[in-house]
Amino acid sequence: MPNPSIKDEKTYEELREQGASKEKAARIANAAAGQGRKAVGRRGGKSGSYDDMTKQELYDRAKKVGIKGRSDMSKDELIDALRNH
Repeated sequence: MPNPSIKDEKTYEELREQGASKEKAARIANAAAGQGRKAVGRRGGKSGSYDDMTKQELYDRAKKVGIKGRSDMSKDELIDALRNH
């Protein structure tokens, strides 16, 4: 049964099979459905390396994407949480 909040079910399922979280797969699938896969693909991969960011920058990014427990995390833990979110 398709999920009504997912606009591109095929892309969502492919991302889940590749190991993406439900939230991340839904964000990408919905963006691809709304803007086209080529536009979303071109936009991806332009972010800097997490290793080059300060702990505060990592914390701010974790806050933006809703990672819980971020205030108790070390820089390495923040990096891991962001990569696996």
